[in-house]
Amino acid sequence: MNRLILPFLIALIVSTFYWSCSTSYSFTGASISPEVKTVSIDFFSSYAPLAPPIAGQLFTEAMKDIFLSQTNLVLVKSNGDLEFSGSITGYRTSPVAIQGNETAALNRVTMTVNVKFINNIDESQSFETNFSRFEDFETSQDLSSVEEEIIRSINDQLTQDIFNKSVTNW
Repeated sequence: MNRLILPFLIALIVSTFYWSCSTSYSFTGASISPEVKTVSIDFFSSYAPLAPPIAGQLFTEAMKDIFLSQTNLVLVKSNGDLEFSGSITGYRTSPVAIQGNETAALNRVTMTVNVKFINNIDESQSFETNFSRFEDFETSQDLSSVEEEIIRSINDQLTQDIFNKSVTNW
């Protein structure tokens, strides 16, 4: 009887190790095909008339940062397995939270980015779409003193939206 059980136990242990080692987990939610090894992110120029000159650079760097920090992909200059390009197409400031004396308690900065995503491994996942996010700030603050911080916050939101749409299956 022991001779029959021993091969079964060995097979069970080997298969358990095999299956546990082949499963991949991702805390970021990314489900990137194993064939995808590289990502290329072009410079996102700003065509929004009211955007500050640093907006394109800050957004491009934020895109690179999210893919380098949340995936194992290698950043290449061009022709990556995943390719991102686009531009900042909108940037505006508008009043929100109007008070009784017809003055705004808050102002809102809204930024819109057009993104073209090409998945060279699975073309069906490619897309081109606009992403838009905003951040509010108090009217007592001068926009020029908080603008870079606001842009960084908006970039965090935008890049997470783009990341989720391009490499997660949520």
